[in-house]
Amino acid sequence: MLTYTRKGNWMEIITPRKWEGKTLEDIFRTEWQVPKKLTHHFRMEQSLLVNGNRANWNLPLTIGDKILIKLFAEEEQNTIPAFVYDVQVLFEDDHVIVFNKPPYMNTHPNDDSDTNSLVNAAQFYAQSKGEVMMVRQIHRLDRDTSGAILFAKHGLAGAILDRMLEKREIKRTYLALVQGHLKKKKGTIIEPIGRDRHHPTRRRVSVTGQEAKTHYQFLKEDHGDCYVKCWLDTGRTHQIRVHFSHIGHPLVGDRLYGGKPLFKRQALHAAKLEFPHPITGEEIICYAPFIDQPPIFRGIDVYRI
Repeated sequence: MLTYTRKGNWMEIITPRKWEGKTLEDIFRTEWQVPKKLTHHFRMEQSLLVNGNRANWNLPLTIGDKILIKLFAEEEQNTIPAFVYDVQVLFEDDHVIVFNKPPYMNTHPNDDSDTNSLVNAAQFYAQSKGEVMMVRQIHRLDRDTSGAILFAKHGLAGAILDRMLEKREIKRTYLALVQGHLKKKKGTIIEPIGRDRHHPTRRRVSVTGQEAKTHYQFLKEDHGDCYVKCWLDTGRTHQIRVHFSHIGHPLVGDRLYGGKPLFKRQALHAAKLEFPHPITGEEIICYAPFIDQPPIFRGIDVYRI
C-alpha cells in the first residue's frame, strides 16, 4: 500500500521500492494511467517536485526520493450553485468522498433550474468545510434510488477512478425488493438494453441495445415478494429495473416498469461500494444504511450482505 503525507496544497510520497527505476512519466502513464491531457497539465503547471527541485519526468526514481504533487490548491468555482442539504458521508479523506444519496434526488443537475441535486449538495458540503474545489461525480444513481455514490476531490483522483470504473474495478452491490416468487435463487440476466422509442425515459430489452449483465442472489421472501442482492458487470441506465421487469419480476414500487405501487419509489438501494483507493491502493468498503422513513427494506442487515 502506498503511503503519503499531506503538506498544505501538496501531497508528499516517499518513493517506495516498487517505483524504483521508474520515471514520473511511467507512474502517470502506466501506474495510474492518467489521460495525456491531465498529465500535460501537471507538466506545464510545474506541479511536481522531486527532492525539492523541479521534476525531471524522464529521470528514474530512487528509493527514498521525496515526490511532491500539488493536488489540493483551490480550484476556480464552477457554475454549480451549492444546495444546503445535510447529506450523509460514508467515507472521506483527502482524495475521495462517498455519500449516502437519499431517494428523490437527482445525482447531477439536468438543467440550469435543477439546483437540488446531490452534486449541488456536495458543493455545499465542501464549502461548509472551507474547501474550494470541484467535486467530481464518478458514477450515478437514478433519482429515486438511494445509497452509496462515489466522488473525487481533485482531478488526479477523478481520472484514476474513471479508469477503474471503465475496467470494472469499482464494485457496487444493490439491494432490491422484486415482485413475486423467484424460482431461481441465484442467476445472471444477460440481455441488451436500449431506449424505448415510445417513451422518453424508459429503457427496454432490445436486440439493438447495449450489452448488459446483472447478477443476483436471493436473500429472503417477504409477503410473496423477494429481497435480492444484485451486482453488475455493466452500468446501463435503469439496468436492474429493466432486467427484473423483463423476467417477470419488476421492482416493487417501480411503476415505470410494472411494479406494484406499494412505495413512492422503486425498492432499490446501493448498499455496498468497494473500490481500490486511487492513490494508496487500499481496498475501501463502504456500507450505506437505509434512510427511508417509513422503511422499505425490513429485516435486512446491510452490513452483512
